Amino acid sequence: MPHPSSKPPLAELVALMATMSSLMALSIDAMLPALPLIGHDLGVVRANDNQLIISSLFLGMALGLLLYGPLSDSYGRKPPLYAGLGLYLVGCLVSIQAQDFNQMLVGRVIQGMGLAAPRVISLAIIRDLFHGEEMARVMSFVMMFFTLVPALAPSLGQAILLVAPWRAIFVLYLCLALLVLVWFGLRQPETLEPARRTPFTLARVFGAIGQVLKNLESLGPTLTLGIVFGAILGYLSTAQQIFQGLYDKGTQFPIYFGLMALVFGGASLVNSRLVQLFSIRQLSRWTLGGLTLLSLGFFFYTLSWEGVPPFWSFLAFLSLSFVCLAILFGNLNAMAMEPLGKMAGIGAAVVGTLSTILSAGLGTLIGQLYNETLIPLTVSFAALGTVSIVILSLTTKAGGRATAGPSVPH
Repeated sequence: MPHPSSKPPLAELVALMATMSSLMALSIDAMLPALPLIGHDLGVVRANDNQLIISSLFLGMALGLLLYGPLSDSYGRKPPLYAGLGLYLVGCLVSIQAQDFNQMLVGRVIQGMGLAAPRVISLAIIRDLFHGEEMARVMSFVMMFFTLVPALAPSLGQAILLVAPWRAIFVLYLCLALLVLVWFGLRQPETLEPARRTPFTLARVFGAIGQVLKNLESLGPTLTLGIVFGAILGYLSTAQQIFQGLYDKGTQFPIYFGLMALVFGGASLVNSRLVQLFSIRQLSRWTLGGLTLLSLGFFFYTLSWEGVPPFWSFLAFLSLSFVCLAILFGNLNAMAMEPLGKMAGIGAAVVGTLSTILSAGLGTLIGQLYNETLIPLTVSFAALGTVSIVILSLTTKAGGRATAGPSVPH
């Protein structure tokens, strides 16, 4: 593939980076309406097992995150991205051809391993090209686009199911990945000059893991980030069953799911203002306390309705919870990275890997506990909030300030 000699215009660069970043959200959310159909066609007996189609993607991503960051620092941004997108394409083909559920899960793990590349490298390219306020401005543009994807993706998946079988959704993923691969290859030049590259060694990777594990100021927020994202993944895993099964919302499911995604995105933008007024540690502790009390209160309310409260009350609880989760997600990322100093690149890979492994396990557990009531979800939110408060109290100091911009979960 030819190497472009100059970077594309800013608008095209933002569109390309946003599209790369959005592949992950699309690979999760467009699939949600199809989960029962996939499970039925591939012989799934337990409805809860369909959730593994979502959590297996995160497992693959956790395996890939730790790899692409160091590789891109050693060999440049383009070769690892080509490798990751190629792996993603292989995973899509495996899923398209899947004849049983195990093959589908293998395909999803491979997709997740491939998706780790655009997630890591899009951020690295922006960091290479921009600094300070200009970088924050570009990231804001990318995140504005990114926020719309979870809001629209389930509707896209539902629309495909109206005219084609569920395998067509994976064909869409395949086509989008090919588009990104060609677009990136033809238009985006290499942004990491050879003089700035660092040798790839396993010792460096394991050394970075050791530094994060030994630094409580980073480890505490990293574990809390994994717990918070575990709650989000638990919701993602059960959303289709709750909206379409428990509350019988049918084709309206994408609308409600999209509204929750917009609440999350809006709260992330509000958080970018709040961190100018309060320290991120104060905000995180206050928000965790609020989320825990909210979840406990709604748990007892849910019990009074034998596990199935009115739909409007569930939407209200979910909206307030997502406001809290959005504030936590951005701030905990900043808190985890703040103590890592000059090892920011590989440090981000380590933080992402550890938090994603933890969230995948917790999210899968929450999903598997689903029993056609909201009790497992509300109990999990309250329990995870309580544990997070304890972890942050034991591992981080009061006060302190760091920059936390708008962030999204996918």
